[in-house]
Amino acid sequence: MKPLTVFRNISLLIIMSIFFYACNSKTQVVEPSVSQSEKVSMKNPVTKSTPETYKKEIRYSIDSLKTKEQIDSLITTYTEGELKTILALNRIEKNRLRPKRPIVIPECSSDEFNAYSPFPETVSFLQCIPKTVLISQRVQAFGLYENGELVKWGPVSTGKNSTRTPNGLNYGNYKAKRKVSTVDESWILPYYFNFMNFEGVGVHQYALPGYPASHGCVRLYMDDAKYIFDWANMWDVEGSKIAKNGTPFMVFGEYDYGKGKPWINLTQNMKANDLTQEEINTLEGYIQKYQEDPKNFKNIASKNAEAELAKA
Repeated sequence: MKPLTVFRNISLLIIMSIFFYACNSKTQVVEPSVSQSEKVSMKNPVTKSTPETYKKEIRYSIDSLKTKEQIDSLITTYTEGELKTILALNRIEKNRLRPKRPIVIPECSSDEFNAYSPFPETVSFLQCIPKTVLISQRVQAFGLYENGELVKWGPVSTGKNSTRTPNGLNYGNYKAKRKVSTVDESWILPYYFNFMNFEGVGVHQYALPGYPASHGCVRLYMDDAKYIFDWANMWDVEGSKIAKNGTPFMVFGEYDYGKGKPWINLTQNMKANDLTQEEINTLEGYIQKYQEDPKNFKNIASKNAEAELAKA
């Protein structure tokens, strides 16, 4: 055999070997076992990324409201929607406006009420939770999230200095359309939703004076109280045991009772009421606790088990 022919045959063999190897070098995929599937379904990893904080620029000014006549003028000057926004920004009700108590007013109105929210539109580390209630004591506001997306926000009035609302991760327990206060029987609490069973702390409708004033509960506007009443989930109880937790209620932040109202600072910085890094760290800690509690995933695990039994 001629040398040239030998060289060609060897080259052809090398090329065919490379081609054969390439066609058979597929990535090996390991199918998860049933136990692995349940584990993945039950616990999603905490996403260590910061909330999306982009906001449309809004400028604010102060209205001193020196006289009752100026208050009356404020009420008649703005539309119903604009007045609703102004009152919410000041965590107050219309009948609680008083002379010589300045309020913050947006210079340009927005069609989207959520544009004024102190909470970001998206919180990525909440994306694995179907529903979440955030309650910021520092800025006296709540935010409702569905898989990390803000669906609603509004003003609150948490506990006054002597009866502060406890911070922490808790869960929606029971609810009642009309509840009589245990502090004073003359106090009726519409759309009550408890999230601290033994302490008797929950959200409900009651007067918002523009500062923390409750005995420990979280006061809301009537519309907001009804919305949360219908939207949030109660716990599932089997006998005397909790089978599945309700919607998580995450209370965080500290109101500075010795300083001015934090929303007044919006006139200097439109992001003055946004989440701080310390508050983000606190919420991430709550998420970690949420992920570690199997009662938050019972229904998912049960559905997986039922599916496996059906296949068998």
